[in-house]
Amino acid sequence: MKYYFFILIGFINAFLYSQTKQNTDSISYYNQLTNAKLKNKNYDSAVFFAKKAIELCAQNQESDKLADQTFKLGKIFYAQNKYQEALKYFYKSVDLYKNISSSNNKALALHYAGLVNAIQGNYIIADFYYKKSDSVFKKLNVKDSGDLNFQKAMAYKLNKDYKLASNAFKKIIQNNTVSLNTKIDLYYHLGLIETDLKRNDSAIVYLHKALDLNKKSNNLQQKSNILLAISQYYKEKKDYDSAFAFLQQHYQLENYNLKLNNTKLDFDELKKFKKEESSTNDQSKNDEKFETKSYRYSKLISILAIALISILSLLSLALYKNNIIRNQNNLLLREKNKELILAKNKAEKASKARSEFLSTVSHELRTPLNAINGITHLLLEDNPKKSQLKYLDSLKFSGNYLTTFINEILEINKIDSNKIEIEKISFNLKSLLTNIQNSLEELAHANQNDFKLEIDEAIPDNLIGDPTKLSQIIINLINNALKFTQNGNVSLIAKLYSINDENAVVYFEIVDTGIGIPEDKLQTVFESFSQGSIEINRKYGGTGLGLTIVKKLIEILGGQITLKSEVGKGSAFAFKLDFSINNEPLARTEEIKPYNDFQLKDKHFLLIEDNKINQMITQKMLENKSITCEIIDNGEDAIELLKIKRFDLILMDVHLPGINGTIATQQIREFDKTTPIVALTAISLYENRDNLLSYGMNDVITKPFTPDKFYSTIARFFN
Repeated sequence: MKYYFFILIGFINAFLYSQTKQNTDSISYYNQLTNAKLKNKNYDSAVFFAKKAIELCAQNQESDKLADQTFKLGKIFYAQNKYQEALKYFYKSVDLYKNISSSNNKALALHYAGLVNAIQGNYIIADFYYKKSDSVFKKLNVKDSGDLNFQKAMAYKLNKDYKLASNAFKKIIQNNTVSLNTKIDLYYHLGLIETDLKRNDSAIVYLHKALDLNKKSNNLQQKSNILLAISQYYKEKKDYDSAFAFLQQHYQLENYNLKLNNTKLDFDELKKFKKEESSTNDQSKNDEKFETKSYRYSKLISILAIALISILSLLSLALYKNNIIRNQNNLLLREKNKELILAKNKAEKASKARSEFLSTVSHELRTPLNAINGITHLLLEDNPKKSQLKYLDSLKFSGNYLTTFINEILEINKIDSNKIEIEKISFNLKSLLTNIQNSLEELAHANQNDFKLEIDEAIPDNLIGDPTKLSQIIINLINNALKFTQNGNVSLIAKLYSINDENAVVYFEIVDTGIGIPEDKLQTVFESFSQGSIEINRKYGGTGLGLTIVKKLIEILGGQITLKSEVGKGSAFAFKLDFSINNEPLARTEEIKPYNDFQLKDKHFLLIEDNKINQMITQKMLENKSITCEIIDNGEDAIELLKIKRFDLILMDVHLPGINGTIATQQIREFDKTTPIVALTAISLYENRDNLLSYGMNDVITKPFTPDKFYSTIARFFN
């Protein structure tokens, strides 16, 4: 009998243990623990228990719950802004839901996968998941109240794509089914976006709309946030009185909310106390116990009151001391601020001096360089001996190299000195890229490269932007790709990234299969005079300024360049630019016709040039085309001669002794408005083509010039 008793006890213990184990190891148990931790925002513990639930689901092969728990874990990471981890679990849940019938969680998992991709800027992938999510909701006959679209718009905002976010918020507002609180949030976020875009007038309109709608709502926290945003707006506008007034309202609301929370806590404590008091009265009707408890409660309140007064006194003392320290720190900060302003002014002066020095040096180098290039051309034209050709070709190459180098230094100086002006003209992007491809085909063949052009047909025909700077960017990048690639492939890709009624964002990528760039050099290649290594510079040549100019020009146009490269496999440069769309057809541009010697024959030119070497070179180049030429070395004598004598064309040096070429041109135009005047100039940092043309000149030839460019320019006036 004794043995039966022990067996029974053992059986009961085993049963109780299995029941306890079942309760503590169940999926619902871990799910409850996860929810409890989420409520307290204890995310690490929530992740731990969610993973435990996932393990149990996998062990029990409960596919529905496994998908739900995986989706839940993704949402926990999403709440912490850990988007990469969140996306991993959203993808897993989407995959698990494939074999499960449609449900709200399935639709939401697809929706959240789209949200994270949108936050990361992958809009095409995001759109794919959004469409799938909408399809599931449609099957379930569930209509969006505006919250899901609001999340999509917030994703654009988190990715700092303010234009797309703004458009999305505006579309949601037009939906009449949107709840009042959501509509208030929409206007609030629109106000913040407009503030970030520096459109302050629009920002304050949206914020006041949010504040007006909030009057119909009891959401005090929402109102507090709006008041703070309005205060920040007036602070930016330097309207400190208004800013302070709204900030004071914000703090009053915050204090009120804090009091409400404290009152709620006190009320809960009082209810708990009354419950305990009632329970005590039911168990014992002894009046002495009740009085004792009441006495203890009163004593506790007195102690707490004394403690509170002590704490407030200490806080007041601390605030007083902090105020003294703050005043001392403010004085110190003012002194440091003065020092920083002085240092800033010195740095700006040094930068200006550097720019002016480099501009002067590059300008002064152009005149002797023009002589080197010109004499080289004349010697090559004069039937040199075969033994001399090698030396002359080397001299020509060196002259061209120096010309490129000086031009690039001047270009960087213009950018750094904010002398670059952005054009806003209509152009056909497809034609522009095709022309660039055609012009670089010969260079591609030289290194036996296959040069491909891929243009997205969805790109609008007529865009408004700066085609000159865009050409400069793309030509620089393709020149590099073709130079560092042999027997390989170079591709120029243009894709439509996004579009609306007024704007189009185009994605450009230049990909090659060349030598590649080491990982430790990926950032420094954009610095001036950097080419990755000395060996590369010696082998391939180049100034090391091309990528610096490219990066600066892209930033001026509002974009940002990215680079991916692997040694031995090639490189890929990519950037996005925003263009306005021109819905009107482009005016037909006149084609530049090649010149022929007959156009120039027997023409009579006046050359106004003070440099003797340049006089000799220019005169010889003109005589080679059967053009007669008279030479004058100053502007005053040229004006007097032109009053009594006519010429077919005037070549005017800009920098002359006495009055310069621009003033001379102005005075000539007072009595002669028809004779073409072409400027010859070693253009500097403070000169540009439009500036020179404004004085009455018909065209500009920049020193040092190539013979073909020189002849083509002057022949244009004799078609």
